[in-house]
Amino acid sequence: MHEIKTVLTPIDFSANAVKIAKAAAYVAGAFKARMHLIFVVQSFDDYSGFLMPPVNMPNLKEELFESAQQQMNTFMEQRQKDFADAGLSGVQSKVLSGDVAEEIINYADENNCDLIVMGTHGYKGFERLMFGSVADKVVKNACSPVMTINPYQEECESNET
Repeated sequence: MHEIKTVLTPIDFSANAVKIAKAAAYVAGAFKARMHLIFVVQSFDDYSGFLMPPVNMPNLKEELFESAQQQMNTFMEQRQKDFADAGLSGVQSKVLSGDVAEEIINYADENNCDLIVMGTHGYKGFERLMFGSVADKVVKNACSPVMTINPYQEECESNET
């Protein structure tokens, strides 16, 4: 295995995103690596007219992207102490659009990310049926190693006692 200089962490702005970002920051800090956080706005082009009535897709995409960028900015501001505590500075963030798993893999390749740290849970129910497991697709197709984190691990441990 080669030296880990850059860690990529995809987030989804769920309550679990904070746990995943903290864990990834700890890993990046342990390796003295740079950290990148990304959020991918799911592309719904393939589903327009299938699941919902036709809408003005360009406006919807733009609004979703702008909203995601605002959420990313807020998330980054709120996590500054976590990043500093892990010994990180200059954490990069980016909002992308497209197939979530493909965009994560492409970003990792294009930015020479040495490790992807991501959560195992995101979509549930109907959304999981439609979009599949993003973590599963990334693990199976990424060129770099992938560390998955079960954000419910604390809950599992507390149920055992």
